[in-house]
Amino acid sequence: MNTVSHLRSISHGAFDHQQQLSDLIGIIYDAAIEPSLWQRTLETIALFVGGSGAGLFCKDVGVPHAVIPHSVGFERPLPVALFRQIYSAAEGHFLGDLEVPIATTDLMPFAAYAQTDFYRQWAEPQGLIDFLSVVLDRTVISSAIFGVFRHKRNGMVDDQARRQMRLIAPHVRRAVLIGRMFEFKAAEVATFDALDGLGAGMYLVDGTGRLIHANVAGNAILGASDILSSVSGRLVAGDAQVDRALREVFAAAGQGDAALGVKGIAVPLIGRDGERYVAHALPLTSGARRRAGVVYTAAAALFVRKAALAVSSAPEAIGSAFKLTPTELRVLMAIVEVGGVPEVAAAFGIAETTVRTHVTRLFAKTGTSRQADLVKLVAGYATPLAD
Repeated sequence: MNTVSHLRSISHGAFDHQQQLSDLIGIIYDAAIEPSLWQRTLETIALFVGGSGAGLFCKDVGVPHAVIPHSVGFERPLPVALFRQIYSAAEGHFLGDLEVPIATTDLMPFAAYAQTDFYRQWAEPQGLIDFLSVVLDRTVISSAIFGVFRHKRNGMVDDQARRQMRLIAPHVRRAVLIGRMFEFKAAEVATFDALDGLGAGMYLVDGTGRLIHANVAGNAILGASDILSSVSGRLVAGDAQVDRALREVFAAAGQGDAALGVKGIAVPLIGRDGERYVAHALPLTSGARRRAGVVYTAAAALFVRKAALAVSSAPEAIGSAFKLTPTELRVLMAIVEVGGVPEVAAAFGIAETTVRTHVTRLFAKTGTSRQADLVKLVAGYATPLAD
């Protein structure tokens, strides 16, 4: 092959990959408004990342099993009794950073994993040898991840799989967060005519931010003229920095699904009284969403919902409210994020009796009597993005 032909081959391969990615992102966003599409979407993502199966997993802190709302390519439910054998490693998937790929073999050597009953009785018979996941959402009481299973014919998770996962992770995350806000039939959602009953504010805008339509909750937010308002027919945020971020989101949405990238996955808005909100944008320029865009000449739908105290602020607020020492606060958050006394002791490298002493003091200061009550207390200071 001569140099010109070789370059053309490379260029064509890059184009095919970009088109494949763009088409996949469109399917992912369609699943945000039509949950029945998730199985097809997961099949496509698994192939794109280089795996044989995939799933969305939700897990409460301290519980050694996960709820799987959507999955493909593997048996379910996962065997809880066997899952406990790799609890520490599996928990690591749920405690990772948002959108950062992590493999099971990052958490424990394959040789050790292969000795577990979980692998021998569940994974090996299906030919599954590794699992690559990203965290989509996490609060102090629960986490949601998306993961792809690697079959032995795919080999262990490699750099290529990680690159592919990084490309689609922001879009899966956005689709899941938006999908939690409403459950309607595809025909209803496609035209957005049924969203007046939605608790979140919903706005249809074009690529320049021109406001085309707002639902009842959205109009109520505009009426308050606090976090958002309509100025000369355009949707404007009260905070200048947030307004610039939204402008970028709307412009990117107008260029297609893939152009949105990581923009606007969770744009925070804070009112004058300190009330917190979070906004998510869904492009409307292709797929099953395009009908709404055509009908309303809209490039994006912006969803805005009220939030409570931000998770990142919870530890400071709790420590101040109950006059906790720094060590007591660390133990409290570890109980929520890591598990019970044995797990916390192992994580901190201290004796279980020491942890129990701190827990006893926490009970006294917070007026609780069980570790479950401590978790509920912290949850009250958290901000789940969805119920």
